[in-house]
Amino acid sequence: MERMPKRQRHQQLAQYIDDNPFITDRELTRLLKVSIQTIRLDRMELGIPELRERMKLMAERSYDSVRSLPLHEVIGEIVDLELDKSGISIFEITEEHVFSRTNIARGHHVFAQANSLAVAVIDDAIALTVTADIRFIRPVKLGEKCIAKAYVRSISGERSKSKVELFTYVGDEMVFQGNFVIYRSTGEQILEEE
Repeated sequence: MERMPKRQRHQQLAQYIDDNPFITDRELTRLLKVSIQTIRLDRMELGIPELRERMKLMAERSYDSVRSLPLHEVIGEIVDLELDKSGISIFEITEEHVFSRTNIARGHHVFAQANSLAVAVIDDAIALTVTADIRFIRPVKLGEKCIAKAYVRSISGERSKSKVELFTYVGDEMVFQGNFVIYRSTGEQILEEE
């Protein structure tokens, strides 16, 4: 098998990371057909940090703050958010999220990440899921990182409802897809109990 020239490999590596900042070194080794040490050296030469550092940088980058629910109620870590436009969250599947006999994630955890991101991306104090048309594409396993990407596709009815399309990936493989209709309060006052 013929090896790719270093300059071309560097260009491809940078493009893969630009397209998917959450790509792992292991996935890059498979795509570029080189050792993990080569990937790490290439990243260092190009000044590209490791995955954990890239995630941290994205989280620290300025993004809109969630209005519709407290951050501790969001399932997963929001790493990018533009209210009424798009959002990205990451959720790692740990032992508490899986069936003990199969190490497959319970579906409600994958759905909860998607649903909370669909609500979090709404620029309103009150946002509630009205309907969700969802599809589990493949089981998610222990140790996998779910990357959910939400896109607000429309705001209608005097801004009382929004349609949010959501895709969840493990690596570059889609594992979940959903279309959510989210009710929004359109600025109504929140009544607090005294």
